Amino acid sequence: MRTAIDGFPALRAWRDAGEFIVVRGRRIYCRRAGAGPRLLLIHGFPTSSVDWAPIWPMLASRFEVLAFDLLGLGFSDKPRGHDYRVREQADLAEAVARHYGWDAAFVLAHDYGDTVAQELLARNGEDAALRILRLCLLNGGLFPETHRARAIQRLLASPLGPALVGLMSRRGFGRSLKALFSPTRMLGEAAVDEYWALLRHDGGLDAVPSLLGYMAERRQQRSRWVGALQTADAPLRLICGAADPVSGLHMAERYRQLVPRADVVVLDDVGHFPQLEDPQRVFAAAAGFFLDDGAPAGG
Repeated sequence: MRTAIDGFPALRAWRDAGEFIVVRGRRIYCRRAGAGPRLLLIHGFPTSSVDWAPIWPMLASRFEVLAFDLLGLGFSDKPRGHDYRVREQADLAEAVARHYGWDAAFVLAHDYGDTVAQELLARNGEDAALRILRLCLLNGGLFPETHRARAIQRLLASPLGPALVGLMSRRGFGRSLKALFSPTRMLGEAAVDEYWALLRHDGGLDAVPSLLGYMAERRQQRSRWVGALQTADAPLRLICGAADPVSGLHMAERYRQLVPRADVVVLDDVGHFPQLEDPQRVFAAAAGFFLDDGAPAGG
């Protein structure tokens, strides 16, 4: 049976390099490589662990790296009619880590994955199943007041979402996705085709409106998730692409206002996807942060 990713060798190669595990009856895609301190990667919306491909070889040269696809995205199961919640995705991150015998790790997160990481960080003082040793965040909606959602996101998150999702097209998706990149580092059409194929894989478009509920959750859980950053017992670093129209320099400035001893690395000519747009600088900034004190990550 044909799938949306047929004809995309890079997507199939990424999938085939990993494996599927079962968590609470759902098939979850995971990929692990390398040796050294343990590093968990949490991707964003509406993409997948494939976001880490440009930086993966560099990370695997220094860390034992574990990536997975969040429920409803990438190659993981996309249950129809499911009510997706951030806390469930955090539970999933813990379960994936536990499957591989991890109880502590460094964490590198992006976009929606930032919010999942904030929930995990809030659990650090609650007998957490996965203890975050150091957390590095890329562009994402850390503060609901600075998140400049695109019009299409607001529409798809509204009651009209389930009806509108059927009208989504590759052309519109590509235009919205490319608008998040720095003009000097624009995403190519072949890459847009891959992202569109993976979003549609296994009926993924149907999950989009419910997944976008995270925007309302950020407002509802602001005290817990922003508070987790402000009271963190683990070192934090933000790597921010300043040219991001959604969560760019304005978000980094708010981070400096609210987070004590804010450690911020600003990439002036980078947009919303730093790990895609400038993987070398992101690797240098993230690895330098994680390995700063030489302490190994792991349980």
